[in-house]
Amino acid sequence: MRPIRPYARAALRAALRSVLLFAFGASALLAERPHAVAGESLLQALKPVTDAMLAKPAPEDWLTRRGDYRAWGYSGLDQITSQNVGRLKLAWAWNMEPGYQEEAPLAHDGIVFLANPKNVVQALDGRTGDLLWEYRRELPKIEGGYHNDLLDRARGTIALYADKVLLASADAHVVALDARTGKVIWDTAVADYRQGYTFTGGPIVANGKVVAGISGCTNPGTSSGCFIVALDANSGTELWRTKTIAQPGSPGDESWHGLPAEQRNGGSVWTSGSYDPALNLLYWGTGGPIPHSELVRGTGDGAVLYTDSTLALDADTGKIVWYHQFLPRDNWNLDHVFEQVLVDIEVDNRPRQALLAIGKPGIIWALDRRTGEFLWERGTTHQNVYKHVDAETGQVAINESLIPTKLDETKFVCPSFYGGKLWMASAYNPASKTLFVPLNNLCMDYKAVEQQPLPGEDYGRGRMVFRHAPGNNGNIGRVDAVKLTNKETQWTQQRRPYWSSSLLATAGGLVFGGDTNRRIVAFDAGSGKILWELPLNSQPGGFPMTYMADGKQYLAIPTGLSLIGNRVVRSLTPEIPVPARGSTLLVFALPDPDSP
Repeated sequence: MRPIRPYARAALRAALRSVLLFAFGASALLAERPHAVAGESLLQALKPVTDAMLAKPAPEDWLTRRGDYRAWGYSGLDQITSQNVGRLKLAWAWNMEPGYQEEAPLAHDGIVFLANPKNVVQALDGRTGDLLWEYRRELPKIEGGYHNDLLDRARGTIALYADKVLLASADAHVVALDARTGKVIWDTAVADYRQGYTFTGGPIVANGKVVAGISGCTNPGTSSGCFIVALDANSGTELWRTKTIAQPGSPGDESWHGLPAEQRNGGSVWTSGSYDPALNLLYWGTGGPIPHSELVRGTGDGAVLYTDSTLALDADTGKIVWYHQFLPRDNWNLDHVFEQVLVDIEVDNRPRQALLAIGKPGIIWALDRRTGEFLWERGTTHQNVYKHVDAETGQVAINESLIPTKLDETKFVCPSFYGGKLWMASAYNPASKTLFVPLNNLCMDYKAVEQQPLPGEDYGRGRMVFRHAPGNNGNIGRVDAVKLTNKETQWTQQRRPYWSSSLLATAGGLVFGGDTNRRIVAFDAGSGKILWELPLNSQPGGFPMTYMADGKQYLAIPTGLSLIGNRVVRSLTPEIPVPARGSTLLVFALPDPDSP
């Protein structure tokens, strides 16, 4: 046998080291990695993220949870097109912390910044997936099964600004990390996690202020409800906070029918908001009241402001400039807390600066984002909670026959309190003025029950049994493409599995997303035709995104266990297997030109 030459031995050692790192993710070997010098170079070259960059991001970056302040979920990159998408190959993969898959990776200057469940934050080389740094937050022991569940549901809880990665943590802190090292710059406690407060949605940065919505106000210790808070991005000093439910003596108080502040609960801010720099307005959606049923919470026929609403806040002061409540007197936990999409469209032959909001009932609401004026609405999935919506004013009449009048009385309600539309975000293509909406055809048998306010447990929840929506032919998952110019559905794709991921639209004429049957798909944005479909290791979830590194476009798909999707799977699609717990970031790219 011929001896192995020194250079061959070195190559063999490097190959073995790469295999070990891929298989085990061994951070102890980090200093030995051949790419370490390249990684240091990447980090040193990282440019600070400015207000101007956030207002108009470069297509190569993905700086916020939905790509930009407007929550479009759209990328101007077009290397991957409807003609070549079928050639996508796996470029690299990264195992994340175990937990429910609702992650939103970000990218800047070729570096991917990834928030994991349980508040682990990592910086990865966007070309290879190699670890550049890692921050692990020591989380306290938390009382209650439901409160512990929230630790697994950290939804893309980071933002980028200046030289910082900003984390909104599960224990109700906001933490600034050095973007080049992962070291803590400042750490501010915003609320007492022991009462149930937490962050599940990521912050945004608006004109130097870190703004985030607190949630967890389904816990009994969070009386007087949740809030939105702003901190100075440089120091972590709190600048303002705004309650999301009306307080005694404040506007909207009368809508709670005299209920004392300590008995008012809800208005959780489960997801991130949007920002219009020209108007200096922040837009945030709010969750429903707690307990779910007015029979249990004691509010009578009060509208319970500002639950199930969009709030427009002055970014400098936090003052509510306007609000629009979509579902007064919510009795079924039909949150309207999801993405606020900012678009410029024509309404009645007049240009309007609009905001689009979609709550669990699946209705697309269009409002003037300067004033909150109602512009139009149109439905998607089957719903029966609204009896009527006035086409001129947007005033709603709810279906009072569905309101529980006694405990343990079953009502057939559409949608279920998992949507319709849920946290999985829509995507908007500005060229075609088309909104792509991820939906699920679901209803429920619902009943109000008495529930003791136990610490750390979901307080006031009704009981639900999933049902298929009428006429869905067994198809639960659904994607609608809606033309905003005429409010018509351009195409609909319906599938049997629950739709488990947000959508991503690109200038390449594509829309990406996936379902609980482990399938990632690329739709042709114009026709809805499926151009690429691939079974993955687990369910596509979270917020897909795309970025560029060294001139190559990459497509990042988070996968892992879907908390809500798997409850539906076990109930309505039992033939679809539920994967093991665990999350992965899968990153695809086109093969190099000289590849076979």
